[in-house]
Amino acid sequence: MICADELGPVTPRTFAPAPAWSPDGHRIKARLEYSRGTDKTWVYGALRIRDGTELTFCAPSRNSDGWIQLLARIAKANRRGAIVVITDNLSSHFSWKVRQWLVRHPRIRQVFIPVKACWLNLAEGWWRLLRKAAFAGQTFADAVEIAHAVALATAQLNAHAQPWIWGRPPPRPRILRRKFVYLL
Repeated sequence: MICADELGPVTPRTFAPAPAWSPDGHRIKARLEYSRGTDKTWVYGALRIRDGTELTFCAPSRNSDGWIQLLARIAKANRRGAIVVITDNLSSHFSWKVRQWLVRHPRIRQVFIPVKACWLNLAEGWWRLLRKAAFAGQTFADAVEIAHAVALATAQLNAHAQPWIWGRPPPRPRILRRKFVYLL
């Protein structure tokens, strides 16, 4: 079972360096400078729930071709057995091109989550981890740097991957350090 989704658009952005302190100990006040690039990129990802590994790549647009490329990479990464891909109801996920591709690859089956229930897709939680690892506080000049940051963050997160479980873990049992207080 694989949860698949796309993140984006991610745009290149630059932040001015933070103001420092002056030699006499006063804070330097500088105007905020912020700019966004014209390039946009989308990050496609597939989370394998069984072991927690993620497969990601960047594409210049969000369309059926990018989705088919993701499905092909999922099939290549999972050589044996049937594959169930859990995804949302985006039109590029069930377009004519995608349906024709799925007919030629019968071991892959898509299951769509209900509308307005994105929290059922475990890939949404993984995007939070990726944003924190790859994008938080970073400056990107172009889409190539974004793709490099995504690849690096994916490799780092996959190095510590664990199986994904929907919901919170059960609370740890409390250890009674001073039992006599509870007996009073």
